[in-house]
Amino acid sequence: MERTTGTYKTHFSGDLKYESFVPESLPPTPDLVYDAELRLLVGEANFTVGMLNGVIGAIPDRAVFIAAFARKEALISSIIEGTQATLENVFDAHADQSRNLDVEEVVNYVKAMEHAKTLREELPLCSRFIRAIHAILMAGTRGAHQEPGEFRRSQNWIGHTGATIKTASYIPPDPEDMTVAMDALERYMNTDDGTDPFVKAALIHAQFETIHPFLDGNGRVGRMLVILYLVERKVLAEPVLYLSHFLKENRAEYYQRLDAIRTKGDFEGWVKFILRATIDVASSGYRDILFLSELHARNLQSVDAKDRDLFLLAERYPILDATFAAKKLGRPYATVNRAMLRLVEAGVLSVTQPSKKARTYTYSNYLDVLRFE
Repeated sequence: MERTTGTYKTHFSGDLKYESFVPESLPPTPDLVYDAELRLLVGEANFTVGMLNGVIGAIPDRAVFIAAFARKEALISSIIEGTQATLENVFDAHADQSRNLDVEEVVNYVKAMEHAKTLREELPLCSRFIRAIHAILMAGTRGAHQEPGEFRRSQNWIGHTGATIKTASYIPPDPEDMTVAMDALERYMNTDDGTDPFVKAALIHAQFETIHPFLDGNGRVGRMLVILYLVERKVLAEPVLYLSHFLKENRAEYYQRLDAIRTKGDFEGWVKFILRATIDVASSGYRDILFLSELHARNLQSVDAKDRDLFLLAERYPILDATFAAKKLGRPYATVNRAMLRLVEAGVLSVTQPSKKARTYTYSNYLDVLRFE
């Protein structure tokens, strides 16, 4: 099947010559071919995410679980872009005050997703919405000089570290063509053309990555868009379907599939890949939420009634100290410290930094569920 996905535009001549890619607007022309495999994957994605939605509705404190999954996704999505941070870094109670740039990048991702929830009440998914998220994502980080919250006004390119525009593996549309392409993508996101939402989310992500409208942070924003679009379409109850772990584990295929859209017009292969990712992470998310819910119920029964507020705080901040907990709970330090020791005796918390001056406690069983390779 012949499918044109865009054209190349020549800039300059001689040694300065390069070609940028100008993508065709969505939907693909001709339309996607729904073979037996694609139809099966669409059905399975809808079914699996439906199961995930069901278990989300049954958890006791939805906000705590959503926040935990958001931090995990933020970490993995940032790692894909080269950030060096750990699960312990981002679940530490003091992460929001960290001066570590790697941790700040992850924290900004969480803040951007939280801001997106507020923005959804005011704006549709549009360029203004996307720029607002990007501004928070990049604030105060290594990409802070790359025009946070603004679409680029210069040519960018993709390639290995140190690549020049001459050695780039891909050169996105120039700023003028990028603006036109983003306007078209905004219309597509907000048009209900009958395409299955999971298929459309995959197409939106691919198109955004092809356009590459920012100087930095495109990958993270593009992955956010998948989740935000599915929530917007009400096929995902809460933003807990995070694809980054699957994409990290299959990074080579991820980039190959994106390239194959531009070079071969293979939208079908890309959509199938993202649907498999959706099924995989929805299944693992379903299992993780069930396990965390059972862990919550079991430990809630094992702690004294007077310590339950501290236990609930430990679910929100799995790595914490008595000073932080006392401030959050509004209780005396000595009282909270004794309560923490009781949670250690109950097997809920463990002491991970034994110094009496700055003793740190960890809800290890909780973190182990969220841990990844």
